[in-house]
Amino acid sequence: MTSIPTARNRVILSQIAPVAWEHPADRAALQSLRAVPGFDEAVRKIVGFFGERGIRLLFQANAVRVGPTQFPVLHTLLTEVATTMDWPDVPELYVTQTPFVNAAAVGIDRPFIVLNSAAIELLDHDELRVLVGHELGHVMSGHALYRTVLILILELGFQNLPFLAGLALLPVKLALLEWYRKSELSSDRAGLLASQDPRTSMRVFLKLAGGGKTSDMDLDAFLVQAREYEDKGGPLDTIYKILNTLAITHPFATLRAAELQRWIEAGHYDRIVRGEYARRGAEQDQRPLKDDLSEAAAHYAREARKTVEGVTDAAKRAAEAFSQAFKDATKR
Repeated sequence: MTSIPTARNRVILSQIAPVAWEHPADRAALQSLRAVPGFDEAVRKIVGFFGERGIRLLFQANAVRVGPTQFPVLHTLLTEVATTMDWPDVPELYVTQTPFVNAAAVGIDRPFIVLNSAAIELLDHDELRVLVGHELGHVMSGHALYRTVLILILELGFQNLPFLAGLALLPVKLALLEWYRKSELSSDRAGLLASQDPRTSMRVFLKLAGGGKTSDMDLDAFLVQAREYEDKGGPLDTIYKILNTLAITHPFATLRAAELQRWIEAGHYDRIVRGEYARRGAEQDQRPLKDDLSEAAAHYAREARKTVEGVTDAAKRAAEAFSQAFKDATKR
């Protein structure tokens, strides 16, 4: 990373409100999360114990803060992304020596972004712009607090958080994980809006799934694979898909690609780039919660319908097979 990439002509999304890109299931899951018994107390105790300064010091002690002379390309990308998203409060950005491709937006009062060094090695400049935009999306949506709480619970474990004794933390953890996964779908859209390059946004998912060079992989074939993952398979596959995601923080890369592609095909991305979006302030505040819940209900209903229809179809086939076998047996 030695040269500054040439910025393409991106539309500045003046005063864009996070609600313009947030996935309805993200907002609904957050509302459900806040209703989990013990959640508010767990958040209060964790934040009270570590505090903003304690969390920030964890990264200042063992990471490099990005600036004009420290990872200057990342510094430029962050500035570009904040300009495109019209976000004046540019968060601090840190790079930490970690061999796993990941990034995070953490903190309480003043959220900041952390990129793992493996992400910088894997992604090119344009792809890093998508990743930085993704994380800024988390900051703008106010995700950092609850993401920080979950990271601390996952990294330290229940047994190392004695001040949470007496709280039923498993429901809190599972609810946090469900919301965390849905929040990723929101910020995938923010990453696209920050880069305004759909192919590059999809290429990030390709690299997250397979690593390596894109010259060795085919993006279009990967998108076909993403569709197959969603559309094919029987009821047992559906159950496995649910079980496979319960304990993870991020949706599978194929699912994220398919979800973002669906959002683009529905015309939402083009409308926002044309300037048709909610602005921060009055427009955002006027959006009623029932609209979010209605859209989220439709999303979860589609997912549930796939499962129910698959299981019902399998049960019907099993009953028909049993009936046929019984008839064949009586003929002998």
